[in-house]
Amino acid sequence: MSEAAAPGPVAEAVPAGAAYLAAEGFEAECEAALIEAGGRLGARHGRLLLSPDPPRANPWAANIWLAPQEIAIASIKHAAAKLKAIQRNWALFATGLHRRATLIEAALPPVKARPLRFPEPAPTAPLGGWTLLAPDRLLASARCSSPFPHGVVRFEEDRTGPPSRAYLKLWEALTLIGTHPAPGSLCLDLGAAPGGWSYALARLGARVVAVDKAALDPRVTAMAGLRHLQQSAFALDPAAFRAAEGQPADWLFSDVVCYPARLLALVRRWRVAGAARRFVCTIKFQGATDHAAVRDFAALPGARLMHLHHNKHELTFMLV
Repeated sequence: MSEAAAPGPVAEAVPAGAAYLAAEGFEAECEAALIEAGGRLGARHGRLLLSPDPPRANPWAANIWLAPQEIAIASIKHAAAKLKAIQRNWALFATGLHRRATLIEAALPPVKARPLRFPEPAPTAPLGGWTLLAPDRLLASARCSSPFPHGVVRFEEDRTGPPSRAYLKLWEALTLIGTHPAPGSLCLDLGAAPGGWSYALARLGARVVAVDKAALDPRVTAMAGLRHLQQSAFALDPAAFRAAEGQPADWLFSDVVCYPARLLALVRRWRVAGAARRFVCTIKFQGATDHAAVRDFAALPGARLMHLHHNKHELTFMLV
């Protein structure tokens, strides 16, 4: 189908507050977090929640469109020209009008989001998000909170070494914070069995203390620089650990299955003892989402919470 050129002047772009692309399956949590942070909910377009207010941190958003604008368009070519005039790279999140949106997407420069090879850093090129609100109106944001299309982080997977796929959560968290343990760093992995996170850390050259009452996969136990403390993660005394090692842990990691309040108490105990410098922990929800616990974690100075692409009904807490 041919498209005529834009007929005459079209209205200027209109700022539209912020847009939150909820993590898939967690739209209710994303909406609750927005309202709790003092934001107002406007229109909803599938997982895309619009707000007339400035952007706010939202751990249940896979991606936040930080400066969305409504742009009037007169044709497919005109829409593509409008977007290309702003910047090169755009990711379509289709919420309707799929054929028209796909034709506009085809007129834009291609975005090749290849899988990362960890610890390769996240891409730095600006990547905007856009959708069609109506045949003659699109919503576009040149700035987004995630450098990945729709917040989806994909890796070249290690299908032979790790004993589970949990290592992908760790890779994603470290990629998003932009740093990872250096060779020789002292890493504490609480609730380590069967050893997916410990494996990934040892592969970086870190010194790993893996703590779990259960046994680790023999391939992990055999790795250089790794030792297994076969005991409860919650029974390990932070002050005693620091004294035994002669230093605090450079990193404390936890993917342990426990109630959020118990994990929060553990994090506080290690912080008060000065026994760990950085934290990356999975907050796992059993049953309904514990919003009060999320608030308590977020209140820790310097805390960052997010729902990773590789998370399930859980958030990742980072303090680095």
